[in-house]
Amino acid sequence: MFLGDDHERNARRTWIVIAITATMMVLEIIAGSLFGSMALTADGWHMATHAGAILIAALAYHYARRNVGNPDFTFGTGKFGDLAAFASAIILGIVALLIGWESLMRLRAPVSIDFNEAILVAVLGLAVNLVCAWLLKDDHGHHHGHGSQAHHHGHGTNPHHHGHGSPTHHAAGTHSHDHDHEHDHDARHDHANHSRDDHAGRDQNLRAAYLHVLADALTSVLAIAALVAGTIYGWLWLDPVIGMVGALVIAHWSIGLIRDSGAVLLDRLPSGDPLSGEIRDILEKDGAEIADLHVWQLGPGHHGAIVSLNDAAPRAPSYYRERLAPLKNLSHVTVEVELKSA
Repeated sequence: MFLGDDHERNARRTWIVIAITATMMVLEIIAGSLFGSMALTADGWHMATHAGAILIAALAYHYARRNVGNPDFTFGTGKFGDLAAFASAIILGIVALLIGWESLMRLRAPVSIDFNEAILVAVLGLAVNLVCAWLLKDDHGHHHGHGSQAHHHGHGTNPHHHGHGSPTHHAAGTHSHDHDHEHDHDARHDHANHSRDDHAGRDQNLRAAYLHVLADALTSVLAIAALVAGTIYGWLWLDPVIGMVGALVIAHWSIGLIRDSGAVLLDRLPSGDPLSGEIRDILEKDGAEIADLHVWQLGPGHHGAIVSLNDAAPRAPSYYRERLAPLKNLSHVTVEVELKSA
């Protein structure tokens, strides 16, 4: 429940990339051992680290799909990808630190480089990474798979004391009450609608795998530039300097991925997200007053909302849900209706 539109497609492509990377890894390690090339052997083990990181993404896709109907996950398994992306981002940050440290050590104590062999390895690695990057590129706007997702709960009138914490967004702070009210839950997914914006529908899990491949491609490009300059001018110092530049860029990507995936895990909406305002505009148009509103992301392209209303002429919760039906990405709604005090 609440998986991204392209969940199956992204999962398949992630496994393909793992197969390509693992094959290249084995070939490079074997070739390095046969021909005595440390460069080939080192690049092979380097690819192994990225294959392991991308494996996290693939397993997250698998586990999310396998548990899609598991009632233990109250709001579905849509956030498994964000959890995997957060873990991958930390690994990416560690890779950046290791590249930066190794580059610093080589700048302090330069080592001899077999430029021709190193260039060959870098070009070979770049070619593989470009193919993998193309496979993992998130062209969400052009591919939409459609799976049936529905979630419904009905509750009769039930007097109880109620207080809201902070799933994500507060419209009017916390409140409590102790009298009769109604609950009705419903989930809708309009397959004809595209994502509200790129961020709302972004698959952070795919993005994490993509950034791992892109980081590898970047190091290959920078290495080729440094090695060519080294071949022509004999500049051994340029290789570690460009390595440090690459480490900084990769660290920047890692921080961005940690920030974005962490925000989803902590139920934080982007400050410019219009969904909360749109819910308020629609429901308050007929005179109802929103006492409490929480909006958060359930998965790629899916949001949930809990709305507490005070209305002088209360209607059935289904009425308010129908009013919200046209909103894109609003896949799960809980409506609570109370009689407005005179």
